[in-house]
Parts: sequence; structure tokens; C-alpha cells
Amino acid sequence: MISQFWLKEPLSLHNKTIWIAGHNGMVGRALHRTLANEGCRIITASRNELDLRDQAATHQWVKINKPEMIIIAAAKVGGILANDAFKCDFLYDNTMIAMNILHAAYENGVKHVLNLGSSCIYPKDAAQPITEDQLLSSTLEPTNEAYALAKIIGLKLAKYYSEAHNMRYISAMPCNLYGIGDSYHVQNSHVIPALIMKAHEAKLGQSPALEIWGSGKPLREFLYVDDLARALVFLLKNYAEPDHINVGSGIEISIADLAELICEIVGYKGKLVFDTSKPDGTYRKVMDSSALKNKNWAPKTDLNTGLNLAYEDYLKNHYKGEEQRSA
Repeated sequence: MISQFWLKEPLSLHNKTIWIAGHNGMVGRALHRTLANEGCRIITASRNELDLRDQAATHQWVKINKPEMIIIAAAKVGGILANDAFKCDFLYDNTMIAMNILHAAYENGVKHVLNLGSSCIYPKDAAQPITEDQLLSSTLEPTNEAYALAKIIGLKLAKYYSEAHNMRYISAMPCNLYGIGDSYHVQNSHVIPALIMKAHEAKLGQSPALEIWGSGKPLREFLYVDDLARALVFLLKNYAEPDHINVGSGIEISIADLAELICEIVGYKGKLVFDTSKPDGTYRKVMDSSALKNKNWAPKTDLNTGLNLAYEDYLKNHYKGEEQRSA
């Protein structure tokens, strides 16, 4: 395990101006909910106001708005299909977002940045559970290599700024996330929203079978997004190590068992059929989050509760009825 350094006294966020980059995403909205209790001033910029891939525009925005802290939750994200099909976009967009925000922060004297990464940064065949020091120890999973490379570049630049210029630019690597505000898209969704959509449509259409990509055997670790937001605020207050830190639940579930649980929550009673011609991705991926948990942080939301909340959110805010079914 890499060494960890923690502030002797928690940093107060009261009256601090904090920029949430990516405030409209699932993580950004969860951060908004969590930071509402901290007495800070949150500033945001929509995509129409600021293209984070534009270096000059990003620098100017930071210069004018003067955030004291920045949380980089902005990213181009998607599931296996999107990651594999749009490698150029995933590598370019995510690299530029991280580079531009970090460089703008440095040039404008912002001393506190929290950079959000992903567990996909780790090698395909990493020893389990995955410790932080396994980064770059072997080859990446090919289906999300482009996204992983961009996230690795971001965390490395944050580390280098911290070491070279006495900045507190920290990076957190969460496991697979889900929850309120997730992205529901037929081709680009991650596994949980994709399964929620499929199960709901299969129930309404009274389909006798539901097709699941892959064998169903891979194991995955999931974290409810509001639990991540609490962890990120905790890290922003307390963590000061230039090296990245893992944030995970530590609980694994197979894709097959996950699909069955989602079908139970949705109320779909048909048969699950696994399409083994589709990729599984990494077989097992659970992170060692002991560095954070040793500081008495732990997730509050179990998977069953979180999935019920996610399904309620899907029905209330994302499902478009007959229009979606005919799309």
C-alpha cells in the first residue's frame, strides 16, 4: 500500500467558493446535494457557457470566477459499447478536460483541486483487491483503454503539480457508480442503467426473455453516488497525498446476480438469456479502499436500497413512456 498523508485538522469549506466542473452529471448533482450542508458557495458553468476542451476559454473562466477549490467531475462517459466504438472521442475529450482545468487552476493560483478518476485505470489482470500501487503495472482492459489512459494522464498531472508547485491537487478513483441522475441511453449507458431500462421495457412488453450482454460471470463493485459524494467532500477536507486514493464499497456481485436483483426490483419475471458473443470486459474488479475506510469512512447505502432509489428516479425523471418504447 502506498503511503497516505492526511491533514492534522480538517479544512473548513465554509464560505469557500467551489467550482463543480460537470455539475449536471450524476456525480456533480450528488456533490451539489452534499455540499449544500457545508456553507460554501458553489459555482458552475454549463456546456453552453464553457467548452472544457478549449484551453483559453477554460483559463479565462477560472480567472474571472476565481474559485478557491475545484472538483473535476466533468467527463465523457459510457458503457463498454461506447468506450470501444468511440476511442478517439473518449481519449481526446477526457484528456483535454483534465489538462485544461488543472492547468487553468495552476495558472490562476487555485491551490485545492480534487480530480475524479475511475477504477478502469488499473490493469486488466490486476491482483484483487486492487491497491493503488498497481497503477501502470500491466496492460489495460482493451474495451475501455482510451478512457483509462485519459484518466491516468489527469491523475499524473495533478500529482506533478502538487509535487512541483506545492499545490494540493488530489485524485480519487471510485469503483462503478450508480444512482439518482444516472445516464439512460440505449447505447451509451453503464451496466446498471442499461439493465434497468431493459428490464422495465421487457416487463411492459411482457417479453418472455431478457438478453444480457456477456456471460454474466464477471464480478463488479458498485457504489451509490451520494456515498461517493460524501467520500469526496471528506477527502477535500482531509486528504493531502499527491498519489491517488481508491473509493469503493468493497462488495462484489456478478453481472448475472445483479441482473436478477434488478429484475426483481423492476418486477420483470421472464427468463435471462446471456449473449456470450458480446464482451465481458475485465472478469473481476474490486478495489482496496482501506486507506479511506481506516479513516472511518464507509458507504451508507446498500445495493438493494440504492437500486430501488435508482429505479424510482428512472421512472420519475428519465422514462419517456410510449415515446421511448417506440424509439
